[in-house]
Amino acid sequence: MSLVAGEDFQHILGVLNTNVDGKQKIMFALISIKGIGRRFANIVCKKADVDMNKSFSILFYIGSSKFWHWDSAELVSYLLRSLKLMVIVANPPQFKIPDWFLNRKKDYKDGRYSQVVSNALDMKLRDDLKRLKKIRNHRGLRHYWGLRVRGQHTKTTGRQGKTVGVSKKR
Repeated sequence: MSLVAGEDFQHILGVLNTNVDGKQKIMFALISIKGIGRRFANIVCKKADVDMNKSFSILFYIGSSKFWHWDSAELVSYLLRSLKLMVIVANPPQFKIPDWFLNRKKDYKDGRYSQVVSNALDMKLRDDLKRLKKIRNHRGLRHYWGLRVRGQHTKTTGRQGKTVGVSKKR
């Protein structure tokens, strides 16, 4: 099995509103998408039955078949696996990925477990912080004031950018 790519071969792919380097291996290319970590990318590749040693651009290259030395059945199977990869990222519980593996546990509005990626992750974080500030929660107030939120000590560290030093009187 050898692969010869034509001049229209894309090395940078747009996947889930993220530009991904097509020369990277599949698992490492998935990691570059915001909201997908190493372990989640690994389990997604295993569930989609994708060879993790292939480059990412092979999955999403839908050019003319004259650039491929594979038979058409193998080409079709790889294209279907690329679609399955994105479906698994969008709906992990349907593919028996456990709830504790996901990055959004018990959403505040609907109580569902989900894997939030890309721009949706930023929106969810912004909405959560907005809600915490609105209800005047301790965590929300700490975010509002620009202080440490998770109980760290603030006496000696994190002093940069807070106050201007005292100037000497002339």
